[in-house]
Amino acid sequence: MEKNKLCELSRAATKIRMGVIEATHAAASGHPGGSLSIADIMAYLYFNEMNVDISNPKMADRDRLVLSKGHTAPALYSALANKGFFDVEQLKTLRQADSFLQGHPDMKGTPGVDMTTGSLGLGISAACGMALAGKIDGKNYRVYAILGDGESEEGQVWEAAMFAAHYKLDNLCVIVDSNKLQIDGPVAEVIGPAPFEPKFEAFGFNVITIDGHDFNEIEAAFCAARECKGKPTAIVANTVKGKGVSFMENKVNWHGNAPKDDQYEQAMSELNAILEAID
Repeated sequence: MEKNKLCELSRAATKIRMGVIEATHAAASGHPGGSLSIADIMAYLYFNEMNVDISNPKMADRDRLVLSKGHTAPALYSALANKGFFDVEQLKTLRQADSFLQGHPDMKGTPGVDMTTGSLGLGISAACGMALAGKIDGKNYRVYAILGDGESEEGQVWEAAMFAAHYKLDNLCVIVDSNKLQIDGPVAEVIGPAPFEPKFEAFGFNVITIDGHDFNEIEAAFCAARECKGKPTAIVANTVKGKGVSFMENKVNWHGNAPKDDQYEQAMSELNAILEAID
C-alpha cells in the first residue's frame, strides 16, 4: 500500500477511535472496547472500499454495511460522522433521548445506517437478505456484515451462513471481529466458537484470516473477497479489544463501560499523539 494511502487510512481510523471515546464519555455509557477493535476495518470500508454517497445515503446501488454486533454502534457512528454523513459534534449526543444516535443502530433515524441491529445474531441474516435481493435484481452492490466473535455463539449466525453458501452470495462479505473477549469474559471460556476458519469453510465460504489492524492485510483480504465468485467470503480479523487506548487494550471490563473524565483525558491524549505521529 502506498504511504499516502496508508497515512490517510491510519488517520481515519484514529479519528474514528477518538469519536468512540468522545461519544461514550459524553453518554457515560456504551461499548468502547469492541468499537475500538473494529476502527481499522471501519476506516477501510468507509474511506476506501465501499461505494456510498453522503449526499444520498439511500442510493439504490450503494454498498451496504450491517453492523451485526450492534452494541458497537459508536464505531459506526464515528465512521459515518467522519465520512460526512452528519456533523462529528453529534457524536456527543450518543444515547440521549432526543438524539438520532441511539445505543444501537437505527436505520430509520440515522443517516448512513443500513440496518437496525442489536439483537445478536440477527444482523447477518439481514445482510444475507440484502445480498440475495441484489442478486435477484441484477444489482452490483456488495454487502458487508461485521460480527463479533462472541456473537458467533448464536446459532442463527450459522443458519445464515448455510443460507449464504446455498444461494452462492459472492456479493456478501462477513467480517468476524475476533478480539477474543465478550461481556462475560474470554470468548474461549464462555462457549468458544473458534476456530472459525474450518467452520466457515464447512459451510461453504471462502475464508481469509488477517490481522485486523494491518491495512495491507485488510486491503488484500477485501480485494480477494471481490475476486471470489460463486461463494460468500468470511474474513476472520484478529483484533485487540480496546485497540489504541493503552489502559483499555485486552481488558474485558471495557466491553461495556464508559471512560470517566480522567480516563477520557488520557485516552484522547494517547490518540492525539498517534494522530500527530501520522501527520
